[in-house]
Amino acid sequence: MSQLGIEQLTVLGLKPLEFVDVAADLGCDCISMGLSGMPGYPPFSLREDAGLRRELIAALRDRGISISLGEGCIVRPGRDVRDFAADLDIFQELGAERINTVSMDPDLGRSLDQFGVLAEMSSARGMTSSIELSPNLTISNLASAVAAVRHVGRKEFALLLDTMHLGRSGATAAEIAALDPAMIGYVQLCDAPLEPTNPNYMDEATFDRMIPGEGELPLREYLSIMPRDVVVSLEVPSRTLTKAGISLRDRLERSVKAARALLNPHDFMVRNRGTQPG
Repeated sequence: MSQLGIEQLTVLGLKPLEFVDVAADLGCDCISMGLSGMPGYPPFSLREDAGLRRELIAALRDRGISISLGEGCIVRPGRDVRDFAADLDIFQELGAERINTVSMDPDLGRSLDQFGVLAEMSSARGMTSSIELSPNLTISNLASAVAAVRHVGRKEFALLLDTMHLGRSGATAAEIAALDPAMIGYVQLCDAPLEPTNPNYMDEATFDRMIPGEGELPLREYLSIMPRDVVVSLEVPSRTLTKAGISLRDRLERSVKAARALLNPHDFMVRNRGTQPG
């Protein structure tokens, strides 16, 4: 049965304890988490604040929420992923299940080797890991992401499939269905127009996505062929809805309801932890 999560990008402005509470109140199972806030939003640091880490661990336990994805371990030119050892220790302390990575290093060969090192480091701490494709990054399409997984060659290193990036890179449901299901480790769910409305792809992807079912992506086709036990996590930041006066809570409720409508209720884990959208 799939678990439903909420990605940190969806709740920019919420601090970790608030994030846990809202995810639990909406009946979700898990969240993604970075170790610090984004510039321009209320600051926090899970690296520097051991007290906050303890409070977060307690909140996760008390509300029945897990950290399904640890964010921020990016492959960059001139930086070695071994420098993330301390961050991985913190993610392990927090109980994170998976570490995600992307590459902003144009050197493909170096990127692939760095993925292997990060996968080994994560595995040594009891965590799985994944590579996320995006049209604006080094691993830009499904074929190159599959090649990266095969290059690393570890069963605990898999694909993270973001529906916006899949649609914009031209990936079809048939191509995904042809993969070994074990290669798919995680799904990030949102909607979007098929053609970009913003010339800055990163800006659109980071700040302005659409609630599932309100755009043009073939979401039902994508989801119908995903492994039944994969985490499906909502990544729906929306500057447009915020400017229109739609509150974060309303946007989250609409997104959760839409996700549940898209997923087969017989294969979808829903836990009643509090008030849920109708």
